[in-house]
Amino acid sequence: MRVADVTDLIEGWYPPHRAEDWDAVGLVCGDPDAEVRTILLAVDPVAAVADEAVALDADLLVVHHPLYLKGTTTVAASTPKGRVVHRLLGAGCGLFTAHTNADSPTGGVSAAIASALGLLDVVPLDPDLSAPRDKLVVFVPATHADAVRRALAEAGAGRIGDYDAASFTSSGEGRFRPLPGANPAIGSVGDLEVVDEVRIEVVADRSMRGALISALLAAHPYEEPAYDVIELADLTDHDCGSGRLGRLPEPLTLRAFADQAASVFPSTAIGLRVAGDPDQVVETVALCGGSGDFLLDRARAAGADVYVTSDLRHHPASESMEAGGPALVDVAHAAAESLWLPVLRDRLVAVLNAQGLGDTVTVHVSTTNTDPWTFRV
Repeated sequence: MRVADVTDLIEGWYPPHRAEDWDAVGLVCGDPDAEVRTILLAVDPVAAVADEAVALDADLLVVHHPLYLKGTTTVAASTPKGRVVHRLLGAGCGLFTAHTNADSPTGGVSAAIASALGLLDVVPLDPDLSAPRDKLVVFVPATHADAVRRALAEAGAGRIGDYDAASFTSSGEGRFRPLPGANPAIGSVGDLEVVDEVRIEVVADRSMRGALISALLAAHPYEEPAYDVIELADLTDHDCGSGRLGRLPEPLTLRAFADQAASVFPSTAIGLRVAGDPDQVVETVALCGGSGDFLLDRARAAGADVYVTSDLRHHPASESMEAGGPALVDVAHAAAESLWLPVLRDRLVAVLNAQGLGDTVTVHVSTTNTDPWTFRV
């Protein structure tokens, strides 16, 4: 297995186009064609994690947080981040990042936290809109329908979930009269022609519109094909979105829920900060991996009893409590997001085993605590 094979798998689960515009995801350093036998998964690309990767003789380090989020003009070893690059490349280890593109999908960071907390009936807290889609409708002689369907499918039309080459066909009559100057594939200039035609309907991402029309024109026998491009309504994606909302198997007090959460998240010097009445009953839980105060209002609107996230600032937290809640549980950033690493490991291992590579490629979860806080007084 090559580095590119691993990164293609990860980007298939967590597509780069789902990353925020300001984000930096993908292969940071390393040769895509390099062989991979050992993979290490971690939250932060810090020096201690690089040392762990080298000690493990890893060929690829996959992290959640970008090494160079704001860009750089140097990777010199005289800088902390540059030393990470040199340390890894010197040991033949590549570095790959899946950040905000790994937050919202199924099997992503927030979904992993919801699963670890044992939530039921989990849905995105702030669902994404599905990618804009078109319906392409074309009318073609029945004798050439297979060729046009095949050309559209090869160009990417008709992909719906885990299916491709999806289309619908209905029969009818096509009528037209070629005018002087035309070069008709069927019929003669000046004569009204009636042809057995079929209507073919396919759906596709709007970004593919130009490629699909080009494929259609190339495969269609007519000089002037008749076709429609219909923009479909934007729909909510019920699998992807920021944060998650679910319910506990049975109600708990806020104190009991906080104790349960503390047993789920890795221990840190800061622990968990909680805002709310300890005896308040909690059943509906909202959460967001990473810094999630931007979803405080959404959690309240969704009727959450408690909101679990990281890096809550004083004023947003205070204002949210003054507005009626929900109760808040603030978890160390790296600790919360580390719950995604076992999920990613299990997905990779399942593919490796299915390909018969389970004995030759190993996947490890970092044991390095990358939380920057070391003690409290």
